[in-house]
Amino acid sequence: MALSFKIEIKCSKLIPPFVQTYPRHSHYKLGFIDEFMADLNVGVVLFFLANSNHGPNLVARLENSLAKTLTRLYPLAGRYIEETRIVDCNDQGAKFMHAKVNIKLQDFLVSEEKDKFIDEFIPSKIGVARRQSDPLLATQITIFECGGVAIGVNAPHMIVDASTLCTIINEWAATNLEQNELEFLEFVGPGFNSSVLFPARGISSFPVQPMNDGVLNQYTKIKLSFNESVISNLKAKRTNSTRRWSKVQLVAAIIWKTFMVADLAIYKYQRESILIQAINLREKMGSLIPKDSCGNLIALCATQCKTLEAIEDLTDRLSDIVKKAVTGLSKGDHNREDGQVMELNSLSSLTNIRESTNAIIITSWCKFPFYECDFGFGKPVWAAPGTIPINHSAYLIDDAKGSGVEAYVFLEVKDVPYFKEALQHVNAFES
Repeated sequence: MALSFKIEIKCSKLIPPFVQTYPRHSHYKLGFIDEFMADLNVGVVLFFLANSNHGPNLVARLENSLAKTLTRLYPLAGRYIEETRIVDCNDQGAKFMHAKVNIKLQDFLVSEEKDKFIDEFIPSKIGVARRQSDPLLATQITIFECGGVAIGVNAPHMIVDASTLCTIINEWAATNLEQNELEFLEFVGPGFNSSVLFPARGISSFPVQPMNDGVLNQYTKIKLSFNESVISNLKAKRTNSTRRWSKVQLVAAIIWKTFMVADLAIYKYQRESILIQAINLREKMGSLIPKDSCGNLIALCATQCKTLEAIEDLTDRLSDIVKKAVTGLSKGDHNREDGQVMELNSLSSLTNIRESTNAIIITSWCKFPFYECDFGFGKPVWAAPGTIPINHSAYLIDDAKGSGVEAYVFLEVKDVPYFKEALQHVNAFES
């Protein structure tokens, strides 16, 4: 039976910070990694089962805790000024939406079609249209018939990466869980500091431009699931390698090869392919970058392949390239010019790709503690990323058990048959 439901917006308002932002923090200038990011939104939704702790004041409590969170992460309550690439921290507020949906959460979760509706629980459009008056952070609380709750969060990629998005949600959750009307929780993390660590240089933005609403219907999202058993079986089929593989690099290799096989079927010849992966800079550089630092703090590494190779070889190749990149970062110091240049050079891996190259972007959200978020009514039973409209991209996130991977692949509708056929024929370890 086809999944059918209707979401009704009960209210939509702006939530300003609980405490007014200090004048000395009135402006937040983007750093050069922020400048490089594409003008698109990054979102996620967490689903929580019905709990006796929800209570009639659930929505009001979430409003109040969001206001306190915005006090600590104040750029999120401001407005972006494109001409100067500055966030005006004017406390105009984040968008807060309260909605109800006429379906039980369990009925939604067991449906094979649920992946198609993830974006319905995340506020704001997935396109790129943005006005100076638009809120930078948007949240949506959706209550199911059974009392289950979905909490969706959305923000522009130019001020948040996946790690920042996870920090925002966990800070909000911790505040909601522990808040006391007579006390204000101290935020011990560094907050938004990417522009301090990597100051602006006026570099060009992301070379792969996102899509507008007029062409989005030409693209679609496919979800691939790799549970612990599947991953273990794939690792057990190794023939030549004795190295220990991460589940992320194994899944990335499978998706990469599937794209290459599909590309061969489409173009009738084997094009050179390149896989771009993001590396979280936090706690990886030689100089200290705390794990709860906010903003865009990623490096990029590129892996090239000119011929079809076995998944085993691709996994080894990806593992080697990432390990080499992380080793290099561990010797870098963001406080010195050579450390800054090292980061600039990593970003250039996207700007030097020839148009004839089959370029794939895979980003891992695995190990980010989305499933640790506890607003006071238990931890989420499912976490899913919103659509990020970049062709030939994939986003990986832990499954609910933490041992598997859920991959969300974005591609053109016309290429879906080629991709699905390629996926069926990709043998993880053919010789």
